[in-house]
Amino acid sequence: MGLWQQIKEDWEAHGRDWTKPGFRAVAIQRFGVWRMTLEPKLLRAPFSVFYRMLYRKVRNTYGIDLPYTVQLGRRVVIEHQGAIIIHGHCIIGDDCIIRQGVTLGNRYLDRPLDAPKLGNRVNVGAGAKILGDVTIGDDAAIGANAVVVKDIPAGYTAVGIPAKLLEPKPKQS
Repeated sequence: MGLWQQIKEDWEAHGRDWTKPGFRAVAIQRFGVWRMTLEPKLLRAPFSVFYRMLYRKVRNTYGIDLPYTVQLGRRVVIEHQGAIIIHGHCIIGDDCIIRQGVTLGNRYLDRPLDAPKLGNRVNVGAGAKILGDVTIGDDAAIGANAVVVKDIPAGYTAVGIPAKLLEPKPKQS
């Protein structure tokens, strides 16, 4: 999928509102990934300077730190701005929602590259912290202000400090 198709899809996921800080952060992240495909490096250089300016503007103005090195799935929504830190080695699946105050980061100083992996359709509540080399399964929910340091199976909800699992609700027919 090309850059413009991805940005259009993200725009629709963000309610077709280009003024939302979350949409802007995601669009700039996509631009950062795209510019790394340009060869030779001399051609890439002005795009890299432009990307760094935009990245810092979003980080400093909206408080959304979303580097281009994050493996970002399709239609990821950053619901609100402020204090959102995402480790550069994170993997975020399709259709995830991330809210304000969320940290997806490493846990130990001696393992700086450990980062969370979110499956598809993960719902991350405001203020949640997901730390270390943990995997969050598809359709999982992370409660507001939860601190997750262990893997969360698909379909489960994690709440509390440290996060504890709630049984998935049975599907109604």
